[in-house]
Amino acid sequence: MTNPLLKNWDTPFGIAPFAEISDTDFAPALEAALEAHNAQIEAIASDTAPASFANVVEALETPCQPLEQVLSVFFSVAGADSNPKREELQREFSPKLAAHFSAITANKALFARVEAVWQQREDLGLTDEQARVLMLTRRGFVRGGAALEGDADARMQDIKSRLATLGTNFTQNLLADERTWFMELSEEDLEGLPGFAVDAARAAGKEKGKDGPVVTLSRSIITPFLQFSPRRDLREIAFNAWAARGANGGETDNREIAAEILTLREERAKLLGYETFADYKLETEMAKTPEAVKGLLMDVWSPAKARAEEDAKVLTQMMREDGINGDLEPWDWRYYAERRRKAEHDLDEAELKPYLQLDRMIEASFACANRLFGLEFAPLDVPLYHADCRAWEVTRNGKHVAVFIGDYFARGSKRSGAWCSAMRAQAKFPDVQAPVVINVCNFAKGDPALLSWDDARTLFHEFGHALHQMLSDVTYDSISGTSVARDFVELPSQLYEHWLEVPEVLAEFATHAETGAAMPEAMLKKVLGAATFDMGFQTVEYVASALVDLAFHDGAAPADPMAKQAEVLAEIGMPRAIIMRHATPHFAHVFAGDGYSSGYYSYMWSEVMDADAFAAFEEAGGAFDPERAKALEENILSTGGSKDPAELYTAFRGRLPGVEALLKGRGLAAE
Repeated sequence: MTNPLLKNWDTPFGIAPFAEISDTDFAPALEAALEAHNAQIEAIASDTAPASFANVVEALETPCQPLEQVLSVFFSVAGADSNPKREELQREFSPKLAAHFSAITANKALFARVEAVWQQREDLGLTDEQARVLMLTRRGFVRGGAALEGDADARMQDIKSRLATLGTNFTQNLLADERTWFMELSEEDLEGLPGFAVDAARAAGKEKGKDGPVVTLSRSIITPFLQFSPRRDLREIAFNAWAARGANGGETDNREIAAEILTLREERAKLLGYETFADYKLETEMAKTPEAVKGLLMDVWSPAKARAEEDAKVLTQMMREDGINGDLEPWDWRYYAERRRKAEHDLDEAELKPYLQLDRMIEASFACANRLFGLEFAPLDVPLYHADCRAWEVTRNGKHVAVFIGDYFARGSKRSGAWCSAMRAQAKFPDVQAPVVINVCNFAKGDPALLSWDDARTLFHEFGHALHQMLSDVTYDSISGTSVARDFVELPSQLYEHWLEVPEVLAEFATHAETGAAMPEAMLKKVLGAATFDMGFQTVEYVASALVDLAFHDGAAPADPMAKQAEVLAEIGMPRAIIMRHATPHFAHVFAGDGYSSGYYSYMWSEVMDADAFAAFEEAGGAFDPERAKALEENILSTGGSKDPAELYTAFRGRLPGVEALLKGRGLAAE
């Protein structure tokens, strides 16, 4: 067994031996791993012993080590460090994996044994956690189509396979558009851009093989350009390229892909007996129904839209003062909002950024985790998949807890956005295994690397997900860490963002890149005072996206998703100078896979809880109150999916929250 993906990894903490793995290893390793997993599944399904929790459910919970190893490595590098070969493999693997896992769900003999355990559940003496895993296992089979017969069964398998292929195509088309577009800038075009934006543009130019600076579609480059460039013509070009990702015609156009995905999702839901895909998808979430989701979103939409329209009037007047008589356009908003922020709050991002060094913000996120949960972080020198990656051993009271990997910088081989994943999840069955967790971001490189305020929030957000993985303390892999309802999974991440705004954290870690001086108290007050600045814009662009996502899935699939998008935006009265945060052709949350389909609202559902949860700390002894931290770990961070999310939150807070804390936190509450 020479393939490094199939060996036992005799490496520090069982980290994948990236230095030994080549792209040619993946395909043969996957074939061998699927064969091993098929044998494991067949043994469970054909077992002649009476069905029991141990020989059915726990047998399914027993990981197929070769498959776990192949998939953890492949999907890590495919998302964060892709290349043509890996993209080709991803197109090949997606339908193959979909067919493999669909066959497991469709295995009638296996489902019969799961059902047999379910029928005798009251007599098995199961622990609460075991009962939960049994329920989730059976539910997964049923929702996957295990009870379907004949043509319906075959059609379900075809749909799953096709959806996997389409999701991969959608992702790769988007990456191609983001990777290939750039706009070269002359030295004169750099006028008005702060030093950090100029440095990022020059670094991007080098990556693209150009002699001068360029603007790319990396968020960490294009957003500052839209904020600071006085060149309205160039802002328009850059903004339109950003907005047109996935809708440029030709081979990378995602519009027809989106339409087919929506049609197949509707058919899938109907095969399972649901009226709409939204009904199917939301059944297992905290929200439960499309009506509940729309109710929350509209409660927030009205005050957010009113605030955005007030702000638009102010920005339009600023344009008039610049001698521009046309309408406020989407490529104008960030530029004039930044000028307004500087005028009203005397807060200049160019002055703020040197205080938000990436390394110091990493230290800050670690320090908060230490004060709250006693975690300690020590650098590890181990081979990883890219030179930009860093690793730390996480311990508590001298005991190993996890390995944490950070991959922070934007590059052409990495898809946009930020995410957290576990290359190995925490579990105690069949053996104790500690997690290996990775955060992937897209920050602009620099020496030192400097973050915007939004970047710093993103770093804390993703580290909140990482804490959910690292502090997990359950028995079974399937309910470990972030394996929770989609509208609950963002609670730990969004809650952790609040610690970035704690004055004593900024006072200690927001130090100037050149002088080392702490952020002046006056600037600190400005930063916190401007926390809800432009919140009308931010809320409108998000809620509009969530409402469009819901409308796509709550009813018949639209033949023309772009027309449906336009219809929804017209119905809610979308302000003309703001566009959706994620328009349909680049709405990867919804179309790259099923994860956030009919579920983009989840961030706001979780925000209702995170605003209320942080208020619990403030009502107690402050941001680092030890009793609240203990309650947070015991009831939410360590419990994974072992209990119903509403039960977990109520155990932490004593009740479920209302929308009031969210509106107050966003500065949208009525005066």
